[in-house]
Amino acid sequence: MSVAFNHTIVWCRDQTVSSSFLAELLERPEPHEMGPFLAVTLDNGVTLDFDEMGDEPFPAQHLAFLVDLGVFEWAYGKLQSRGVEHWADPGRTQSGKTYEHGRDRGFYFLDPDGHLLELISRS
Repeated sequence: MSVAFNHTIVWCRDQTVSSSFLAELLERPEPHEMGPFLAVTLDNGVTLDFDEMGDEPFPAQHLAFLVDLGVFEWAYGKLQSRGVEHWADPGRTQSGKTYEHGRDRGFYFLDPDGHLLELISRS
C-alpha cells in the first residue's frame, strides 16, 4: 500500500499575489490554474493550492520547505533585500537570525497573508 501527500489549500486574500510570492521565492514555475485555485507545484509533485477568502478571516498556517543550499541562500538574500523580517524561531522572538539544528539551517518569515513559512537547508 502506498500513501503520498498530494496537495494542501493555502487560504489567502489574493491568489495572484500570494502564489506568485511563493513561486518566485522558491524558484518554482509560474502558478497555474487548477479549478478555482492557483497552484504552485513543488519538485515532488505536491501542489499548494491558493484559494481566496476575500475579507473572511482564516487561520494562519505553517508551511516548511526543505530546499537546497542555493535556493536557501537566494531566498534569504531576496527577503533581506526586500526588508522582510525573519526569525530563528517559530515564536518570532529571535529577529534577524537563522537557526542551526544539527545538519539543518533555517529561518521563519511571514508571507503576504500572515502564514508562517519556514525554509530549511540540510548540509
